Parts: sequence; structure tokens; C-alpha cells
Amino acid sequence: MTVTVNEIVQASEGRLLAGDGSRTVTGISLDSRKVGEGDLFVPIVGERVDAHRFLEQVVAMGAAAVFTSEHEAEDIPAEKAGEAAWIRVDDTRAALQRFGSWCRGRLSIPVVGITGSVGKTTTREMIAAALGAGLRVYKTPGNSNSQVGVPITMSQIAPEDEIAVIELGMSEPGELTRIAQVARPTMAVITNIGIAHIEQLGSQENILREKLTIQDGLQPGGLLLLNGDDPLLKGAKAREGFRTLYYGTGENCHYRAEEVRMENGRPAFTAVCGEKRVPVRLNVLGLHNVSNAMAALAAAEESGIPMENAAAALEEFRGFQHRQQIFEKDGITVLDDTYNASPVSMKAAIEVLAGLDRKGRHIAVLADMKELGEETERFHYEVGAFLKDFPVDVLVTCGELAARIGDGAEECGGAGSVRRFLDREEMADFLKGCLQPGDCVLFKGSNSMGLSKVAELFYKE
Repeated sequence: MTVTVNEIVQASEGRLLAGDGSRTVTGISLDSRKVGEGDLFVPIVGERVDAHRFLEQVVAMGAAAVFTSEHEAEDIPAEKAGEAAWIRVDDTRAALQRFGSWCRGRLSIPVVGITGSVGKTTTREMIAAALGAGLRVYKTPGNSNSQVGVPITMSQIAPEDEIAVIELGMSEPGELTRIAQVARPTMAVITNIGIAHIEQLGSQENILREKLTIQDGLQPGGLLLLNGDDPLLKGAKAREGFRTLYYGTGENCHYRAEEVRMENGRPAFTAVCGEKRVPVRLNVLGLHNVSNAMAALAAAEESGIPMENAAAALEEFRGFQHRQQIFEKDGITVLDDTYNASPVSMKAAIEVLAGLDRKGRHIAVLADMKELGEETERFHYEVGAFLKDFPVDVLVTCGELAARIGDGAEECGGAGSVRRFLDREEMADFLKGCLQPGDCVLFKGSNSMGLSKVAELFYKE
């Protein structure tokens, strides 16, 4: 990103209060501790902290420009302004979104937007890998999929990039519309309709309606690519002016997987589209990744990358940090899937654990799942009941809610033994004495439970 202060003023619909309008800005920062020289600092007004209080600090650190919704020119004496440009905006978050939309307007490349309740990030990574078989791909870094993350992401796409894969998150009504209108995708992918954020949205039907608002930013003639195996999405269609295609395993899917099988926990199948049949072998774990791979193959083929080339690229994809990564140390196989958790993803992880070859025991370490609303105890219990189909030798739970997983497992016969913990360190000490060579152990829970730190104890040097 290289823009001038004047361009930011125009794009954000702001007013320059102080500073040089011709000065160059090369980045955006929301964190006052990480501001670099040449950055635009955007102070977000949060529930607990109003980042306007850090403006003088970031100016002293070398920020090239700052947004403010609290100052006027007379509030900024020269010694306070420093060398930074001060830009008055009505709302800093909205101004950032307007700037992100302006950055998108400067791009002529196609954009693939991805949303869904579960699997967005894995699907994003697999689509990027498949597209990389023929194009230079920019993809959302980390988890920058929010109202503030997406605008920054759009500003970082380089002139030499040929296609962008952008993850679009949602946790409240109207949020997806706002960020879809920033990203303005030419292809929109919806992975599934689960119960993540049901606490805020009330029902799966409401979640479906909100996810379909990705079309509010979809460009004319754009493609809506839906998971045809999802009970709610398979009956959904794009609005007038857009195309609809389905991916999955069913006969209703334009892009579908046939002859699906597992080879030591890793899926293999034949990808079919019309008369084309392409063998696919994945190097990531779990049957659920067949669906993610079909989304990637469909996105690639629709972007001009032959499925054969995309399939070869997917075979090289090996996942990423804390998402179903598998490690071996001291004879113990560790499945680290601690990035986040929902009932769907937790059940999928349990299936993966069951598919792993082992000489010793299968052990599941499961922590609380967050943001599941009023039915949260039932959802946890149902995960425990699910273990009757994929039983484990030892179930270890962490947290008050996860204790209900233990209840479901005990009452339905899904675990040889159950140990419940509220303290993470106490649980880690138990595991150090429990795990033995030959064991396979799964770690899974919501990110806020900090289970990744425990998992790393058993595979990091």
C-alpha cells in the first residue's frame, strides 16, 4: 500500500485538520503498540478502551497519519500534532471501511469471498492453494476477517496479484453486508450453516439469511458457490443477476466427490464435473476436508484453473497452525485442533482421531465451546453422546461446559474413563502422567480456552 494523505482524506470522506496532505502512507495499524513509521493509525472505540487516548503516543512513534472522531483543528496545537496528518472523520470504523472500499475500487482482479459457520479458514487456504496452480494469489492473512480486518486486507493487495481470496466473518446482524460491500467479491463461497454465533442471531434460519447477505457485495454476474450437502444451503439460490453452483458429494452438486475413502485418516476421492473425472488425494486429515477440497476445485475450475492442476496443488497442502495438525513425539501422536471449536468441528475432529492408526489408546482432550447460546449445555452433551459411535479410551474435559461432554459420554458409553478439570495447569499435569508411547491424543476447544498451550507441551521441543 502506497497512498497519499489526500487520497485517504478523499476516500474516507474526512477533513484534514493538520499535517501535509501530500505525505505518503504505507500501512494501517489498529494497535498503538505496533505502529510503524509511515502508518495510518485508526483508533477504534471499543467497549472498554477508546484508542483515541493513544493518538499523541503513535504520533511520537512515527505514524504518518491518524484518524480522529473527537478532535477539531483548534484542539491540535503544533506540539501535539507532530509531523503526522490528523484526519477528522465521523466514525473511525466506518471511515476505515470506506477507505477499504476505495482500495478495492482500484483493483481489477477477481475476488473470491468466503463465509460460513465452520471451515472458513481451511476452505480459504485450500482455495488459495488450488488457485495457486496457475495464478498469483493474495489471501487473507491470519484471522483478519472482521469489519476492521477486511478493509486493511483490501489495502494490502499488491498490483502484481492476479486474484484474491478473502475470508469474511460475521458475528452480528448486518456485519456481513458491510464487509461484503468492502470486498466486493466476484465469487462468493458459503461453506455451511452451523450454530456458531447462534447466541447473537437466534436460529440457524437467521444465520442462513445473514450468510446470504454476502450477495450484497457480490459483483454483477457473480457466482454464488454453495455447499450442496448442507441441509439449508442445498435449497438456497442466488438472487437474480447471479449464478448458483453447488459443490459436495450429492447428485445435486455440479462439482462432486465420488468414490470417497480414507487412507490412514486422509481422504482420497474422484472429483467429478460433467464428463471430467479427476483423482484427488489429500494430505490433511478428516473426511470433512473432502467438502473443503471440492469448494477449492470448483473455485479453481471456475477461475480458469483446470481441476487436474488444482488437484495436484491440493495434494501439497498440509494445513496450518492449530488446525488438525498432527505431530509425533516420544511415541505419542498429537492431533492439535485447538484454534477454535463448534459442535460440528468437534465431531469432525473426533472422527479424525478415530481414523488414526495407533498402538496404544485414543484419548480426547475437549474444552468448552463458546457462543452457543441458550442450548449450549445440550450441544456439549450431544458431543459426548456422539462418542458412542467413535469411542475413546480416555476422555479429558476442561471447563464447566465441557463437563457436560463427559456426562454425555458416560451415559451413552462413549469413553472408557472420564476425567473432568476446571484448571488447565492441573489438567496438563494429569496428562503428563497419563500419556504413554503408542497413544493418539486429540486436543480440541474454543480458542479462548487456551488449549493450544497444553497441546504444545506434548510436541514442541
